[in-house]
Amino acid sequence: MSGPNNFPSLFTHVDVTAGSPTGNDDSTGGNIAGLLQRMVTLQERQAELMEEMLQNQISQQKQRQTELAAWRKANPELADKCRKAAEALSKVHTEFLDSIASEIDDSGEDMIDSEFMLTEFVDRFGPRIAHLNGVLQMLAQLGSPHSPGK
Repeated sequence: MSGPNNFPSLFTHVDVTAGSPTGNDDSTGGNIAGLLQRMVTLQERQAELMEEMLQNQISQQKQRQTELAAWRKANPELADKCRKAAEALSKVHTEFLDSIASEIDDSGEDMIDSEFMLTEFVDRFGPRIAHLNGVLQMLAQLGSPHSPGK
């Protein structure tokens, strides 16, 4: 019968003190200070990159707004038609959402219990609402009145 002392130890002793009791060993403190400085440097760089990303996004948004304003100015009649179409389609969208809500109210419990019923619902309404939302958003953007300052 072999005892537990016949196997090599799986654990070793680790010193977790910050330094020696005499204070002569400051290499651990230097390592921690170095790591903290590196972390601060990396966080500063991350903040710079995030600022660059934000400025880039703002620049792209301003460019898009400028392009939309120029398009509306070049196509005022079409922009007005888009606005009117968006208003009309918004009413259709509201009615369609009402029918979806009614369908969910009527068969919501069945959809919880049946994967088939849920799939049927998504197949029936999903693509239509996604496309309707896309068209409505496009018309609303093209037909929205531009600010006088632009």
